[in-house]
Amino acid sequence: MTSELLINVTPFETRVAYIDDNILQEIYIERENENKTGLVGNIYQGRVTRILPGMQAAFIDIQLEKAAFLHASDILSLKPPENEDQRQDIAELIHLGQNVMVQVIKDPLGSKGARLTTHITLASRYLVLTMTPEVAISQRLENEQERERLKNIVSSYCDKKNGFIVRTAAEGMDEKALASDAAFLKSLWANIIAGKTQNGSKNVLYTELPLKKRILRDFTVVASLDRVRIDDQQTYNSLKAFSEEYIPEMLPKLEHYPVEKKNNQTLFSFYHVENEIQSLLNKKVPLKSGGCLIIEQTEAMTTIDINTAGFVGYKNLEETIFDTNIEATRVIARQLRLRNLGGIIIIDFIDMKNEEHKKNVLSSLKKALNQDRVKTTVGEFSPLGLIEITRKRTTENIEKILCDRCQTCEGRGWFKSPETVCHEIFRKMIQLHHSSDSQQMLVYVSNRVSDFLLHQKAETLAKIQCLLGKKIQIKIDPLYTQNQFHILTISPPSV
Repeated sequence: MTSELLINVTPFETRVAYIDDNILQEIYIERENENKTGLVGNIYQGRVTRILPGMQAAFIDIQLEKAAFLHASDILSLKPPENEDQRQDIAELIHLGQNVMVQVIKDPLGSKGARLTTHITLASRYLVLTMTPEVAISQRLENEQERERLKNIVSSYCDKKNGFIVRTAAEGMDEKALASDAAFLKSLWANIIAGKTQNGSKNVLYTELPLKKRILRDFTVVASLDRVRIDDQQTYNSLKAFSEEYIPEMLPKLEHYPVEKKNNQTLFSFYHVENEIQSLLNKKVPLKSGGCLIIEQTEAMTTIDINTAGFVGYKNLEETIFDTNIEATRVIARQLRLRNLGGIIIIDFIDMKNEEHKKNVLSSLKKALNQDRVKTTVGEFSPLGLIEITRKRTTENIEKILCDRCQTCEGRGWFKSPETVCHEIFRKMIQLHHSSDSQQMLVYVSNRVSDFLLHQKAETLAKIQCLLGKKIQIKIDPLYTQNQFHILTISPPSV
């Protein structure tokens, strides 16, 4: 079995795919100038604009489109209550007009603003700096002797205000490496505090690393990677320099993927990731046996229904149902990661009468979800045969990133947004550039996509035109739907 990261970089978007044993397991997307996602980890100096005593929460202005949300439980109190079970009233913790340093712990989701906390944390390779003077050890570190060794070393780096969480990657590290990490985080925190003092309120004090670097820093902590392939030379050089300074063991695993050497296929096309992404927008997910899943997303929850469909089994009905449910558990776990589904998830397995079968299906589901890097809690079978799952949600799911609400059906369905179609057009242009010697491209699109290309994406379109060295013309085809486009390449006349 091999595992690898694929990093696809264009002037307008970064996409990262995690492949394990030749199967896509996770996908991440970060777009240029997109201020509604990718904020988790950012630190702001905000201002309290409204306090809601009934909800024990406050709205904080951090200069986003929507006011951010801060709950009383996420406020670090300078004077903790004498009784640990006693909750302090939010009016005792903050007041209207107060400037407060906050960190984003959840991106804006749908109609909701970003979720904030005053429990600031800063992550590095081996340690996480916290605002409490104590040491915590990653639960993935199971060796008690190693846990005690790391705790003794890191305890000396704590002071009256700051402590550390020891990450999984710290296992086996010597004191010099840990001390270097601790010193880096303390220096970074000192710079943030200095920026707060100098710049006043409503400023960004710290921004998280971009996706391509954040993946290398965080992802390799819990996954043993064999290779990281990057399709952009500049990004490859940047990640080499980053790895050399912070993650030297990753250097031999970094590899540049030149498009022209792989039959003119893009990185994601070569690994069939593009087709996988398209399939994630479908409600129906086929099972190898012939059964299927039906995944429905709503504002309140996500429901997953399992059907035998074309699977008729080999023995009896009970065994057919059991085999289908067991197969579904593995596919469900993968779909949760790929689609980044969060919140409440209800699974409606095919009814089973055998109690032993129910226990085995539940055990199989828990085992499959153990591979998930996002915190997930699994309930027991309800009297109606349903299983409830809660999965931590910090960013939008893949459907909401790629799609818009359908105006024709008043929000009951989804279709690709003009921005997503524009990005597909840009990728197709780059691919055609490598496979033809044309000097001009004619792009036929719908009216709405044309308007989006020539206005919101005018700068990116100009960049692409300069990058390819070709003249690009946008043509409107009134018969095209928003999802449709066609690119015609025009070659120079033969002499």
